[in-house]
Amino acid sequence: MNKDIATPNRTRAILEKYGFSFKKSLGQNFLIDTNVLRRIVDHAELTEESGVIEIGPGIGALTEHLAKSANKVVSFEIDQRLLPVLQETLSIYDNVKIIHSDFLKANIELVIQEEFGEMKDLMVVANLPYYVTTPIIMKLLTEQIPIRGIVVMLQKEVADRMTAAAGTKDYGSLSIAVQYYTKAEKVMTVPKTVFVPQPNVDSAVIRLTRRDDPVVNVENEDHLFTIVRASFAQRRKTILNNLVNQLPNGKQKKEVIEEALKSANIDPKRRGETLAIEEFALLSNILLELF
Repeated sequence: MNKDIATPNRTRAILEKYGFSFKKSLGQNFLIDTNVLRRIVDHAELTEESGVIEIGPGIGALTEHLAKSANKVVSFEIDQRLLPVLQETLSIYDNVKIIHSDFLKANIELVIQEEFGEMKDLMVVANLPYYVTTPIIMKLLTEQIPIRGIVVMLQKEVADRMTAAAGTKDYGSLSIAVQYYTKAEKVMTVPKTVFVPQPNVDSAVIRLTRRDDPVVNVENEDHLFTIVRASFAQRRKTILNNLVNQLPNGKQKKEVIEEALKSANIDPKRRGETLAIEEFALLSNILLELF
């Protein structure tokens, strides 16, 4: 039998053996192309010293390739029906641990301490369930989890937003949040045909490389992201209008907001999508003092 899990025939045989039916609510789309899997793993630049966290291993197609390249792989699987499947498909790899848990509710710091010990090089590599992509990535970034980076397959549209530059239609608060913490690159696009079942959307793989320090210096991160979200609340409105309407007491403090924009050298008639992250940082620091 073909050793690779991710061939159409082997995948079909495994699914039939276990009578597995896909749950739409869990966003289950399994990869059936070994070349795509190899390229994903290549982009993670793993060594024999690397530890890998995977989210949503499915039947183990990507897990298998990670196990061959890394020191240890810890995979989070929410669907109990897949546990016996994974036990069989990954039985020859003694460096894989499956945790039956919702990644979003898991204490990742504790898992890292218990499973990876002194390991210095940690990566997150996954074919993410598309319905929870953004919460998963934001958890990894905002909880300051000690990883070198993230290489994940996700919906192309979300990848475009995470990697977008200022002034483009895809640029928004998600772009700024991701790029604040990481260097974001879209490294490949992936056709629908390499999945079972085929998703309705195109996919892409992004690589997020953790920055040693955030890309800008801000007095208060929460305040920065409050300003950013307010600025994009209604994309067609000017930054002044959005800030006045969205910030607490914004209407009463319109003059203060105008003053802050002037101090930051930002035309109040500009739209949020035209502001670079450096401009948002400056504006956030000024507003923090004035508000």
